[in-house]
Amino acid sequence: MKMQQPKPFMFKEGERAVLLLHGFTGHSADVRMLGRFLQTKGYTTYAPIYRGHGGNPEQLLEGGAEAWWADVQDAYQKLKDEGYQKIAVAGLSLGGILGLKLSYSDPVVGIVPMCTPMILDEDHRLDDGFRFYASQYKQREGKSDDVIEEEVEVLVKKSAPLFSQITELINEVRQSLDLIYAPTFVVQAEDDQIINPESATYIYDHVEADPKEINWYQDAGHAITLGNKRDQVHQDIYQFLESLNWD
Repeated sequence: MKMQQPKPFMFKEGERAVLLLHGFTGHSADVRMLGRFLQTKGYTTYAPIYRGHGGNPEQLLEGGAEAWWADVQDAYQKLKDEGYQKIAVAGLSLGGILGLKLSYSDPVVGIVPMCTPMILDEDHRLDDGFRFYASQYKQREGKSDDVIEEEVEVLVKKSAPLFSQITELINEVRQSLDLIYAPTFVVQAEDDQIINPESATYIYDHVEADPKEINWYQDAGHAITLGNKRDQVHQDIYQFLESLNWD
């Protein structure tokens, strides 16, 4: 079965730009509805796709934390090169980690981390999401359960160095939260099964941002931009963006 390859998007509208960053194993579809919504409100939105994402699970192993960080920096520069001088950033999960790193590395108007991991524990393992994604992908390819199980186990073993890189990236950003002064809006699903929801409180407590706020959503799921509460999340992010100083 041939799968259509996702592509980055840029929805041009106004002078205010929002860089939208997807999660691990995801791609631009994670934030497309948010991008279209903000476009209707007069914002230009741009969502890149990190290296190794958007294809089969094996391709994910070709990327890595340094490559993804470089991709985010390139995306930020692309907006600058397009003439957008004021840029906010919103990121889901891994995208939230990369967005937080960007917010203490380059000037941003504001930062929205959504369901972003900070606290790693045995109940919220990074490879669980990868295992599920790989299994689902291989099911769509029409493979048998036995073949899927065997191939996924091989993938998970090969991915160990990748998850070490992601863990190091999370630790680096966690230790640098007090360098973040840009206005921050922390978005978190109460029923997040992928990350420890208390990560949101940790981010809120440790950024030096003024103003900063945190919103919790019931029955929203980890992919909060796509879940049951997406319309409310989109509206709340828009209201936050409207509160920022874009001058």
